[in-house]
Amino acid sequence: MREPRAIPTRTRTDEPTARAPRAFETGLAEPAPDVFEATPKDLADTDVAPTLKRRGGLWRNLALWTGGTLVSLGLGLAADRLIRDLFSAYDWLGWFGLGVLAIFIVALLVLTIREIIGLARLRTMDRLRERAAAALVADDLPAAQKIAAELDGLYAQRADLARARSGLSADAGAILDGAELILTAERALMTPLDQRARALTASSARRVALVTAVAPRALIDIAFVVFESFRLARNLADLYGARPGFFGFVRLMGAIIAHLAVTGGLVLTDGVVEQLIGHGVAAKLSARLGEGVLNGLMTVRVGIAAIKLVRPLPFAARTSPVVSDFVADLGKVASAK
Repeated sequence: MREPRAIPTRTRTDEPTARAPRAFETGLAEPAPDVFEATPKDLADTDVAPTLKRRGGLWRNLALWTGGTLVSLGLGLAADRLIRDLFSAYDWLGWFGLGVLAIFIVALLVLTIREIIGLARLRTMDRLRERAAAALVADDLPAAQKIAAELDGLYAQRADLARARSGLSADAGAILDGAELILTAERALMTPLDQRARALTASSARRVALVTAVAPRALIDIAFVVFESFRLARNLADLYGARPGFFGFVRLMGAIIAHLAVTGGLVLTDGVVEQLIGHGVAAKLSARLGEGVLNGLMTVRVGIAAIKLVRPLPFAARTSPVVSDFVADLGKVASAK
């Protein structure tokens, strides 16, 4: 008995063709990203300090210029009257006063030149950081090579960075990618400086927390916090090579305050509070110790803002310091107290 099988009743004339798959055309569909068009900014967090646009700069500069001119004229007339009075009394006293005035003018010129150089150095650091961020995003090799050369010249007199500079010079010739050159320069030159900056910030925060805990008056707390914040900002500026003068330091402190205002000032996030509670500090701290920890965290915020403003390269290969990185050190101070 044969097995049953199907027999076609008509002959198939053409071979079936495979139907092409249909695609749903919707407004929500997005093209697949091209990995070759991905910019380094998508791969790295370039943390650049924000720049605030100020208004009324013309009138402010005009007022400062006219006021400075009037003060200079008044001081010049006063000095002329003083020298004349000295000559009218005794000739030798007049010559002595004239010599002292000449030395004062020379010293004032030297200080003015140093202040101008300090302000120019701060502007150079700002522009270098902005250019590095732009070169990192655009993957611009010539711009990255110029930035690496400027960094080498900036730290040419630093004996502690001699090995890092030599290593960067040896690697720079073999790097053909602009973004990678910026990242390599950051790893080589900024790593030791960032470590010292973190140590300086942590040490300053510990001093503020300890003084706040033992100081008998609130006025002493405020004065020491302000003094330590200024000292920390100055030390960080010198560490990264800014070395501002008096007016440059005033400008730097103004930029730090503006940066804190933009970023929200002292923000105690839930993570920071959880870390404090997790270390068992919140249950053991007295009111004075709690104030010390808060003042220490404020000092940390000032240090972080100063690092972002005086660092010649943006944070890309390395992570930017955050407040929670220093909570453990403050917790140790409170526990020891």
